[in-house]
Formats: sequence, structure tokens, C-alpha cells
Amino acid sequence: MPDEKVKRKQRGAGGAAKPNPMTRGYAKAEQRNQEAREALEPLAEGERPTVVTVGAVVAALIVVSIVIGYATGVEVNGEQPKLPQVVAPAVIMGMMAWGMWHARYWAVLGFQLILVVVLFSAFFGLVVGASSVGQILGTLAVLAGAGIFFYFMVKAMARIQMPTREPRR
Repeated sequence: MPDEKVKRKQRGAGGAAKPNPMTRGYAKAEQRNQEAREALEPLAEGERPTVVTVGAVVAALIVVSIVIGYATGVEVNGEQPKLPQVVAPAVIMGMMAWGMWHARYWAVLGFQLILVVVLFSAFFGLVVGASSVGQILGTLAVLAGAGIFFYFMVKAMARIQMPTREPRR
């Protein structure tokens, strides 16, 4: 029995090296990734993908709704929010709206982060708190909309690509 183990070890060490399936799979995946990168068309000057334009408009509408809600005295849990609780999200969403309108990578990435938070929150709400058919259908609609939006923004981000940085002097 011990001789068989030694023989197997010797065969593995002295025999021809077998290609690792993980290495082959990685090489194939990297080749597909490279082909996908080459198929992407870079954005022309001033161009932005449609999904990014829609995201910019949605972010701007959120800012408008925050400001109008505060100005009209909307209450949350029985009291009006304090000014910093209104200004912070309005400024952040306003910056994202501006950034996406100008096809900035950081703005699209930030908006995707917000979409992920919405997706997780909606899923958690569906699992834990949905108590009526209307709530379930509404939450499923939010999940579908945010998920589709997120999916299409991934390709848009690939076209925008990370900006190149100038070397320091």
C-alpha cells in the first residue's frame, strides 16, 4: 500500500505536467473579456448613454421632490425633517445628476451604489415586511425596475470607463 502512494507521487513529479483546468478556464474567460472590451465603442465627446441620461433625470427629479416636499411641510413619522436631513441627500443627488449628465464615471458608480441599497432594502422588505398583495406587487416592481436599471448601467460604465489620471510632476 505505501508503495502505491510513492509511485503516484513519483508519477506526478516526473511525468508531463497536466494543464490545470482552472488556468484554462481563466484564460478562456480573459479572452472573452478582451473581446468584449474591444467590441465596446468609446463615447464621443459630449455623448452619454441613454440609461445614464435617464439616471440623471431621475436623480434631478429626486432632488426636486426633496425640495418641494420640505417646502410644503411634508412630515415623516409625524414631524418635519430638520434642514440637514433634507440638504444632505438633495446635494448628493444633485451632484450625481450633474455628474451623470456630464457622463462622469464616479456619478454613475455612485448611482449604482444607491440602486444596490434600494435592491437590498426592497428584498429585505419583501422577505420580512410584506403583508398584502399590493405591497408584494409594489416591492416586486421596485426590484425589477432597479435591477434592470442597474444591469444596463454596467455596460454604460464600461463605455464611460475610468478616467485616466495625469502623472504628478
